[in-house]
Amino acid sequence: MIRKFFAVLTFSALISCGNNADSTQNQTSEATKTNTEQPTFGIVIHGGAGTILKKNMTDSLETAYKEILEKAIRVGHKILEDGGDAMDAVTATINVMEDSPLFNAGKGAVFTHEETNELDASVMDGKTLNAGAVAGVTRIKNPIDLAREVMDNSDHVMLAGKGAEIFAETRGIALVDPEYFFTERRYNSLLRIKEQQKTQLDHDEKTAFVDPFIKDSKFGTVGCAALDKNGNLAAGTSTGGMTNKRWNRIGDAPIIGAGTYANNASCAVSSTGWGEYFIRAMVAHDISALMEYKGMSVQDAARTVIHDKVGGLGGDGGIVAIDKDGNVAMEFNTAGMYRAHMNANGDLVIGIYENQQ
Repeated sequence: MIRKFFAVLTFSALISCGNNADSTQNQTSEATKTNTEQPTFGIVIHGGAGTILKKNMTDSLETAYKEILEKAIRVGHKILEDGGDAMDAVTATINVMEDSPLFNAGKGAVFTHEETNELDASVMDGKTLNAGAVAGVTRIKNPIDLAREVMDNSDHVMLAGKGAEIFAETRGIALVDPEYFFTERRYNSLLRIKEQQKTQLDHDEKTAFVDPFIKDSKFGTVGCAALDKNGNLAAGTSTGGMTNKRWNRIGDAPIIGAGTYANNASCAVSSTGWGEYFIRAMVAHDISALMEYKGMSVQDAARTVIHDKVGGLGGDGGIVAIDKDGNVAMEFNTAGMYRAHMNANGDLVIGIYENQQ
């Protein structure tokens, strides 16, 4: 009996040691898995959508666009890679494009019918659903920065015109002389559209307040959507609006839900295109809603909204978006869209034309 007792005791001890060893091994395995897993992050940008054709693009101009797209996205990606906030990445990235005369935002803003520049911008934080926007500003060097100030340091979501600029002065935002926004390329575009319009109006006075060239006078808006390592999403959009616009027209860029939207439960979106249609379709929010309520992927939601909804209404343009898992959509129904994407591995994708990844 004693021998049997010690035999059972020894067997139990061996089993216990084995279980402890397995448990320790499993814990070590889980710890290793946790330590090797890297949080995902990513960033995606656009520089406008429209009739962008390879045959109309010189090699040097194409190279210039690609260089600025890469410079901009690498600025934001570095912030994210270093553990920075998605909103910081969005604003810093857009600053680079606002400072370039190539895009219809900041320095490269298009001209109104009155030969002035009126700029719009917006940002949204996916974690808090807080947002800020400005519209019709004429002296703000980087409108995206002012939009963020409205979000972070005011009780409001949108400020416009002179009031927005007075607020900017109280917050130390850089103001410039309106001459800063003059570029010969944009000014000549306005004169060309005005001349074409005048020729048509000479034949039909009934169209005196209709711009027949509206479809080709609006690309260049810039935008960014980002996901940081903490799982927070953010989006921002900045534009000079539409060439030859009148009566302080405001498009979708500063409209939360149309031009910009971010929600940690779904995705972050920035839009570019024919603003009147993007406002009617509430494009950015609709993509998020299809994901949140119908369980659609960011790519399927973007495709549905841009092609079926906006296209069905007669509008054109595109979006860039990133979801809470780092999946990206760069969807448009035009001949091209300036765009770029970088993931957590640092893989870079730049595109300009249709069917180009």
